[in-house]
Parts: sequence; C-alpha cells; structure tokens
Amino acid sequence: MRACLGTFAVAITVGAAFTSGCNDAPKVIAGTNGSPERGKATIVEYGCGKCHTIPGIHDANGVVGPPLASVARRTYIAGNFPNNPDTLTHWIMASQAMKPKTAMPSLGLSEPQAHDVVAYLETLH
Repeated sequence: MRACLGTFAVAITVGAAFTSGCNDAPKVIAGTNGSPERGKATIVEYGCGKCHTIPGIHDANGVVGPPLASVARRTYIAGNFPNNPDTLTHWIMASQAMKPKTAMPSLGLSEPQAHDVVAYLETLH
C-alpha cells in the first residue's frame, strides 16, 4: 500500500510539472496585477524608449527621461514619490497631476496597461 501511495505522489508531481508549462495565461508579477510580457509590448507601442533607456526594449535609448535600469530597486520615482507598484502605476497614468510641469507626458494608458508596464519595470533589478 505504501509503495502505491508513493508512486501515486510521484505521478501527481510529474503530471503537474508537465501541465504547468501548458498554461497560456501571462505571468503576473505580485503586487502589480500586470503582465510583464504585455507591459513590454505596451512600452514599445507607446514609444517609451524615445525618452527612456529601457533594458530589454529594442531601440529604447532615449535620454530625455531617466534610464529605467534597476528602477525596481529605486527608493523614489520622480524625486518625490515612494517607489511602489501603486504609486508607479499612478505616475504612469497621471504624472502631470502628480507633479505639474514634469517632462513625463500623460500617455493615456488605461489602468490595466499601466499595471502591465509596472509589471515589466518591476523585473528591472
């Protein structure tokens, strides 16, 4: 009986390992409610690399805004605001409302798009 239970446990573990790769749902970064893969696509679509240097984004070598390498480890964003997923999401959506006259434009991203962008930025350690 004990051998059968052990074999069953191994079969469940192996089955889980094989089926876990079949999930087509995008990976979500904890605390962001977003997908880094979709965030990367949004960053490209909205041309964020024209102003920022962003690791992992082709031709993202702008120098108007700060480089975003290691942004996930920074204490503050825009020099004034604590760097956490909620604040960064708000910044991406409404930077002008948070800091009038900032060079960061309002891009018109939806909240889900901003969550995705933050999920990508959270991968930049």
